[in-house]
Amino acid sequence: MPSFNTLLFKLFLFLFISMSLVSSTTTTTTKVYVVYMGSTDSEDPHDILIHNHRILSSVHSGSVEEAKAAHLYSYKHGFKGFAAKLTEDQALQIAKMEGVVSVFENTKRKLHTTHSWDFIGLSEEETMEIPGFSTSNQVNVIIGFIDTGIWPESPSFNDADMPPVPAGWKGTCQSGEAFNSTNCNRKVIGARYYHSGYEAEENNKLEQYENDDDPRKKVSYRSPRDSNGHGSHTASTAAGRYVENMNYKGLAGGGARGGAPMARIAVYKTCWDSGCYDADILAAFDDAVRDGVHIVSLSLGPDAPQGDYFNDAISIGSYHAVSRGITVVSSVGNEGTKGSATNLAPWLITVAASSTDREFTSKLVMGNGVHLKGESLSLHQMRAPARIISASIANRGYFTPYQSSYCLESSLNYTKTRGKVLLCRHAERSTESKLAKSEVVKAAGGVGMILIDETDKDVAIPFVIPAVIVGKRMGNRILSYINNTRAATSRIFAANARIGFQPAPRVASFSSKGPNALTPEILKPDVAAPGLNILAAWSPAIGKMNFNILSGTSMACPHVTGIVALIKSVHPAWSPSAIKSAIMTTATVFDKNGKPIRVDPEGRRGNAFDYGAGFLDPTTVLDPGLVYDAKPADYKSFLCSIGYNEKLLRPITRDNSTCNNQAFSKPSSLNYPAILVPNLKSSFSITRTLTNVRKLRQKATYRAAVSTPHGIQVSVLPTRLVFTRYGQKANFTVTFKVSAPSQGYVFGYLQWKNKQSRVTTPLVVRVAPSNLGEDV
Repeated sequence: MPSFNTLLFKLFLFLFISMSLVSSTTTTTTKVYVVYMGSTDSEDPHDILIHNHRILSSVHSGSVEEAKAAHLYSYKHGFKGFAAKLTEDQALQIAKMEGVVSVFENTKRKLHTTHSWDFIGLSEEETMEIPGFSTSNQVNVIIGFIDTGIWPESPSFNDADMPPVPAGWKGTCQSGEAFNSTNCNRKVIGARYYHSGYEAEENNKLEQYENDDDPRKKVSYRSPRDSNGHGSHTASTAAGRYVENMNYKGLAGGGARGGAPMARIAVYKTCWDSGCYDADILAAFDDAVRDGVHIVSLSLGPDAPQGDYFNDAISIGSYHAVSRGITVVSSVGNEGTKGSATNLAPWLITVAASSTDREFTSKLVMGNGVHLKGESLSLHQMRAPARIISASIANRGYFTPYQSSYCLESSLNYTKTRGKVLLCRHAERSTESKLAKSEVVKAAGGVGMILIDETDKDVAIPFVIPAVIVGKRMGNRILSYINNTRAATSRIFAANARIGFQPAPRVASFSSKGPNALTPEILKPDVAAPGLNILAAWSPAIGKMNFNILSGTSMACPHVTGIVALIKSVHPAWSPSAIKSAIMTTATVFDKNGKPIRVDPEGRRGNAFDYGAGFLDPTTVLDPGLVYDAKPADYKSFLCSIGYNEKLLRPITRDNSTCNNQAFSKPSSLNYPAILVPNLKSSFSITRTLTNVRKLRQKATYRAAVSTPHGIQVSVLPTRLVFTRYGQKANFTVTFKVSAPSQGYVFGYLQWKNKQSRVTTPLVVRVAPSNLGEDV
């Protein structure tokens, strides 16, 4: 037998070899990284590509072949950089090179998944004219959608009676699977697709399931064609043509159109079934800048908490787009909790989701004669009442009653469930599919389902059986009926659409909330728009439907995009920040009944962290009177104020920017249409600049009115602003002082008003917990 020492030696040798292999694996495994190198500085795109290959070859022992094999994209139009497969060591080497701003992993982003235009106050006809203004120039406005592509045959994208493509358009119509240049027209004027970043991470090539009737097997076209539906939905919401009878399986029928139905659409497909990757998103931004779009719309974003601005593809791409005068609109996210807001950069317009006054409900008739209603898109109907039981008593096998109460897959006993209506639960903020729960109940023999979900009870779902969603209070009422009745019964009817039966708008429960976790001095979200149960175009590759109803901040974002297009059509010279200001300062914090906007699910009174400056009001946005404007140089000052030094700043801007002579030293000094003071210790003053954007025949005088946040004394100097010409600027200073102890954030507003306009600015303040004798 071998000695103990021999065995010990072999054990140490084995451990050493194993650790060496692990170490070798961690340093040689490649991932996709994005290398961001700032602005292009008007360099030749070919020279940029050669430079990128040179950097890559330097970390591949000088091999040009290996460098080219690792290379995925070069960014060379709107900004500089590239995406490549690198080891961790290679990424670290490149990060240390001169001119490199940041190197970050190719992170996946999530999609933030039309009566709405009538609800917010735009007329039905296709011209979408707003009284006092002509928006006919929208035919020269080009919107770029970074999303899942488009279904070009949808009636929402027909080009009847549209003039030729604008002369400044430099884009292309990229051919691919089931898509060629003839699929573009005078409406959809460009289409591209990006998959290198996706395929490198997912390690599988895009697959196509042909001639398969199962809607759950999605077709992934290697082309700009939309196999998901999300991209077609967002594009038609913002800029879809008028469709006479748009409906969802017969529900909510009527004429429908986008916000700017004559604007042009350019498609940048970066999102696939599992998400959207940074490398592809940046490639889309790079092309969109070169192609000549005027607006970029992205209904997608990172998980919260969001990382640094220049380690985030959307922040980077939008920074360079906005620096070139392109307005970028994004969604705030669907996590619904305090501080979960994403797309936080101040140069973005970030949109929260609200309801409209249309709801999709199904009637419930209980055996005791009580009539109730719940949210649903199910067109299935029970022919007769059936026994109703709690899913907790239908548990199967190793599943506990608690587990089966959530109607998890395989958790229900067929014998107990067959022929019955089940009362199921949905966990708060759960990512479980509510639709899947109805499939579980159906598979177990159930004939109906009532789903208790307090969090998202207003999101209508197309269940596969008669089913509804109810809130916790109604759910407990139904449970009490079941527990106190020997043979409780229920009957669920088919869904129908109803208008005007509830206060609206309300902030949707899923809509992510502020404060801004990255820079608390910048308000996010900026504004709210309809995002609950929105009917728009769809891809028939999914469920063989031409239209669908979806909910999410993804649906709210294109509502603002459509309004931005109308603003651009009337005021083509306005900067992205002026457009954002017009949208924010004209927004309302009241619902259609004139009462403060509430927040689902609990119905509490909303604040700026829920809806930003308020709910979008397109009837006043074209004539805001005054705007808070900002130039690209102001965003450089903002970066300095949050810690960017000259070494970090210059590669981003590619100019002689320094932080020595910047306009301000604190991020709250950015000329933003909201004023946030997150750490008030005693007193703090902030100066803002307003620009007159109304053509005047006589002088216009605005007077300040303040609704003071609780426990804060607010003074404004001067209290009166006088303007005599278009483009004139005026400064004012707001001073905040602590007058009474308060905890957490408190909210108010400043309003500059005259007979024609009310320019409203949110005020958000948090008193510092200590050091009350010091200035902020």
